[in-house]
Amino acid sequence: MKKLGTADLPLHFGRCPRWLFERMVKLSGGIAEAIILEFGRDEFLKRISDPFFFQSLGCAVGFDYHSSGLTTTLTGALKEALAAGEYGVIACGGKGNASRKAQEEIDRAGEIFSFTSQRIAQLRYASRISAKVDSTAIQSGYQLYHHVFFLEESGKWAVVQQGLNVDRRYARRYHWLSDDVHSYVVEPHTAIVSDRVEEAVLNLTSSGSLETQKVIVDISREKPVKVQNMVQELHDKTNVTLMDWIAPPLKKPLSKHLVMPRSINWEVARQLYETQPRDFEEVLMTRGVGPNTIRALALISNLVYGSEIDWRDPVKFSFCVGGKDGVPFPVDRRAYDDSISFLKGALENAKIGKEDRMMALRRLGKMRLQ
Repeated sequence: MKKLGTADLPLHFGRCPRWLFERMVKLSGGIAEAIILEFGRDEFLKRISDPFFFQSLGCAVGFDYHSSGLTTTLTGALKEALAAGEYGVIACGGKGNASRKAQEEIDRAGEIFSFTSQRIAQLRYASRISAKVDSTAIQSGYQLYHHVFFLEESGKWAVVQQGLNVDRRYARRYHWLSDDVHSYVVEPHTAIVSDRVEEAVLNLTSSGSLETQKVIVDISREKPVKVQNMVQELHDKTNVTLMDWIAPPLKKPLSKHLVMPRSINWEVARQLYETQPRDFEEVLMTRGVGPNTIRALALISNLVYGSEIDWRDPVKFSFCVGGKDGVPFPVDRRAYDDSISFLKGALENAKIGKEDRMMALRRLGKMRLQ
């Protein structure tokens, strides 16, 4: 699996005007059709999973470039434009309650594309675990509230999902692509894009956290009473919190999402013991296992068994293409210009009105770096 990137966006409130959304449906649908007919469905999924192209597309169809609403509105427009499945691609899920409908919508898409029950089950699993990884295996303080699962008739897929940090008023976007799947839980990123680098992120998908993954599996296979004794011993002897543990030299407190959970769901611990998970992926996907459980198991793994954890934020680029002043990361000019050039070509071939085409091209022209 290649996870192509994430982007941090300011949180903007309000709704997209209906007239604008209807135009976005028409324009994004025309561009999607042009890409699929000219380059194929695989290329469309590849582009959707690329945060550079995705951001450029949102701008081209008329939404704010630097806004969290671009994600939800653009994916909503694409979902409506592709709903019939005539081009071999369908989008499932959405924002809030709509994200919870992704599973049943995958079932309906499977019927349209005549998938086997096994293929549908695989797609449903991919949808669930992509959300679980970004909300639980990687904990940076952003709670997922938006999940859209793009799938095409060959069974390949892409995910665009977004998390919310209310305190900082930012949203972080995640892109996934199904090609070259090796592991859902080990180094799934090829790029992460953010305006800020967090001081500490619990990143259990890092290769630097593999030892902790293994220890977490071992602990989860122990009887709950033994795990309870380990937790109590830590509290009695050290009174250590997760915040104290990961960065004692820091003078200012870290994000509250890194604090050791006040309580552990021992019913979940019992369930883990009974199921005897074989690997970290099975631990993660056990019903009831959430961020608190994973944080607690990670703390025990380090303090009791000395396993290593990678606390570095896996961010690679600033915002969508980089910061103009090189902070925190330089602009990737080649990727940026490639996305715009590709999108301009798609616009030229899209079956849309001349006025819509010219307006979209003008918006793209304003984006090109000088």
